[in-house]
Amino acid sequence: MKSGIHFIYILLVAGLLSCNKYLDIVPKGQQVVETTQDFYNMVSLPNRGYPINNFQYLVDDQWMKESNVIGVLKSMDIINFTFDTTENRVNRLPSSSLYNQAYKYINRWNMIITLVDESKGDENMKKLAKAEARVHRAFDHFVLLNTFGRPYVPETASTDGGICIMDKYDLEAQPKKSTVAEVYAFIEKDLDESIPYLQATPLDEYHPSLAYAWALKAKVHLFKREWDKCIAAAQQSMSFNNKIFDLVNYAATGGITNPITAGNNPEVLNYVYMTGRNEMNIAYVNIISPELRNLFGATDTRFNLFFNTTNRSFLDIGSNTAYWNVKFTEYFTVTVGMRTPEVLLMLAECYARQNNLSAAMGLINELRAKRIVNATEAHLETPATIRETMEIIISERRKELLFGFNRFWDLRRLNTEPEYAKTVVHKFPLVNTTVPQQEYKLPPNSYMYIIPFPQDVLKKNPSLTLNTNETLPW
Repeated sequence: MKSGIHFIYILLVAGLLSCNKYLDIVPKGQQVVETTQDFYNMVSLPNRGYPINNFQYLVDDQWMKESNVIGVLKSMDIINFTFDTTENRVNRLPSSSLYNQAYKYINRWNMIITLVDESKGDENMKKLAKAEARVHRAFDHFVLLNTFGRPYVPETASTDGGICIMDKYDLEAQPKKSTVAEVYAFIEKDLDESIPYLQATPLDEYHPSLAYAWALKAKVHLFKREWDKCIAAAQQSMSFNNKIFDLVNYAATGGITNPITAGNNPEVLNYVYMTGRNEMNIAYVNIISPELRNLFGATDTRFNLFFNTTNRSFLDIGSNTAYWNVKFTEYFTVTVGMRTPEVLLMLAECYARQNNLSAAMGLINELRAKRIVNATEAHLETPATIRETMEIIISERRKELLFGFNRFWDLRRLNTEPEYAKTVVHKFPLVNTTVPQQEYKLPPNSYMYIIPFPQDVLKKNPSLTLNTNETLPW
């Protein structure tokens, strides 16, 4: 970059196809970025999308309508829903929107981090812009690692395959795949270096706050089984925002007749989406399984306010499934972003892991009191064992953190611990009698929990090797 020239072009382009694909970027449009304020404004990026179609049905919480499976040509959704290991998934993944978009965002954050110091403007704002961009960069690496990398196992993380780390805006970079441990270390470093410069109340909801950065740090430590560190980070997050939206009171005062719109839900810590603000309106992809539906009690507002069980267009009557049936303009929540209830649940899990069962259940009952109308149903007694307490916490996570990444990631991390490992079973079909019912099983050690790098990525970056035992189609 020529000395004295302090501008770049924001490239409004399609996503990156590999760790180093931005060597090929061709601008479709451009916007001059010249001042520190311009760089700081770049941190705010509404409608960041993180599609979950690569793994949406590799869980026990989501379901497919039978007419979308029976007699339909095999698709990635059907392969995942039936846990079909006869298919080489790389053949079915010419590209991945999630992978491409996450690296496109990382390129944007790297642009800010690398170039803002040469811009014209306030030094403190430069530090703030870099800090906020690092938080976003940490989140995107976390998303990629926990989808395409191997799950974190303390004993093997230093050799297990992860993803490519992109740590600078360098058009000549040719990164190699890092290990799981290396990627986590990078994420932690980004968060630790950012937090001292962040604000409790940033400019808008798309700039990361201190509450969100500490929450993401807690999540990193949770996934690494670092209970003390997770507790400390979660408590820091809740010191800035501990608001749990009271759905019981909301239901009693009219529910969705009093809209809670995007930007106005006090629980939301970072506004990112699967597809956009209106994503939850796509009913046919937001069907919950009979197993998940059965976890909700009779007066649980998380189910009664938001789900429909009678519309034949979107579900099979008699299957005991349900679908999300609330417009985003009536009640807005995030699915791939973070909320304060998740922080509370992380804190409860860490207390349980440390055998502080009464503290764990105190938090669980605090949450349930704002979710379940009947006070007797809402209150749970403290179990006698860690295992029983953990089962309650895992159940609450499933009901509270619907759709998005969370159940897929939870299965990945919990399956590495024998006491919490689970074989997921889909018994299908439940209503149709023209084809025989089968049980499809996904064992806890299945390689299907690691999404393979897509073809365009592998072709563009030959040094990038698969983290699964699948083979390349060439």
